[in-house]
Amino acid sequence: MQTVCLIGKPNVGKSSIFNRLIKEKKAIIMDTPGITRDRIYGVVDYNNKRFSLIDTGGISLGTDDFDKDILAQAQLAIDEADIILFVVDGLSDLDASDLHIKEMLHKANKKVIVVVNKLDNNKRQDYLYNFYELGFSEVIGVSAEHNLGFDTLLETICADIKEEVVEEDNSLKFCIIGRPNVGKSSLINALLNESRAIVSDIAGTTRDAIDTKFKYNHEEFTVIDTAGMRKKGRIYESVEKYSLIRSLKAIERSDVCVVVIDASTGIIEHDKHIISYAIEAGKGIVIAVNKWDTVKNPDGAIKDWKELIKYEFQFVPYVKVVFLSALTKRRINTLMPEVISAYENNKKEVKTSVLNNIIMESVSIHIPPSYKGKRLKIYFVSQTDSKPPKFTFQVNDKKLVHFSYERYLENQLRENIDLTGTPIILQFKNKGDE
Repeated sequence: MQTVCLIGKPNVGKSSIFNRLIKEKKAIIMDTPGITRDRIYGVVDYNNKRFSLIDTGGISLGTDDFDKDILAQAQLAIDEADIILFVVDGLSDLDASDLHIKEMLHKANKKVIVVVNKLDNNKRQDYLYNFYELGFSEVIGVSAEHNLGFDTLLETICADIKEEVVEEDNSLKFCIIGRPNVGKSSLINALLNESRAIVSDIAGTTRDAIDTKFKYNHEEFTVIDTAGMRKKGRIYESVEKYSLIRSLKAIERSDVCVVVIDASTGIIEHDKHIISYAIEAGKGIVIAVNKWDTVKNPDGAIKDWKELIKYEFQFVPYVKVVFLSALTKRRINTLMPEVISAYENNKKEVKTSVLNNIIMESVSIHIPPSYKGKRLKIYFVSQTDSKPPKFTFQVNDKKLVHFSYERYLENQLRENIDLTGTPIILQFKNKGDE
């Protein structure tokens, strides 16, 4: 899948363009407590073509650490991209920041499309000529606010992208994801019992995603090793956020994500960012605490670690955790059963009669609260999708669904149906709505 990134100075509307293009594909965890992050990645589908889309922070000429970090992130995104959307403000003259970005992009030697935003009238083409001085042949006017010009932009982006060819492969695919240097490649080597992937103590030595087929209990599986950074160096290794980019591509192709945490360093915020993308993609999830050989009193420490994970990952109480050492292969046998279980639950289909029995009993035990004299009524529930399971509720007024009652219904479903290891989607529709 090709990669497109948005580049530009602050306040030109990159994030608005990003949201228009991805159309908020899978907003499973938008309001989940415990997750605070900017969305930087999405997948765009247009006329049977797909591409990955990366958003970046606004580039300015400031010299403080924040500005330097944004610039480093942008440079990483440019390096990863096949096509770059250079976003400029159509209502303002080009300034020093725009010209600085122009120089960066000419050096990158990539396909660049200048996207002139905030042109929301019929004469917007008249404003475009000023922006050809940037030296790029393709200049397109859009208005993110009014959703104008996006068909032309998408057609231009997709002109050189081939239609997706889906290869038939029914083997369970799972990826090993995690921040740099947590032992992802070592874990794959331990699973395969041979050194198929490069193992190094230097963060960022895995260059490209590696798919490896293997057999477990006479069944075929595909494990995807997610790449670290393409280049090594202080700037690249300091911006851990962008080690996500290739991991996110692997997540899209996987059925299950094994999120690796380093027992020797503990849990950090970046671990939560990584798992949140697996949730948002709707994949089965297993947490693997690696380097268990570095833990003192490992048998006793499991209880403490489970409590820590329960606290730090409150937004995924349904995920199973395994403790292992890729180096010594101790407890390595605990991983595959949980991967298989998460996959089976992710694709699970539940009978309509079973669902309605669970929900109607749950409603009778805990009646929905009323709001301004009106009470939520649930008429019917059915499963409308899988991978992940999606349950659609027919109700009298979906505006009456309070998030706390939605959480109660999800908990009731999980208590009565084994949905361990998978996110689920609850959708509420007014009775009679399509």
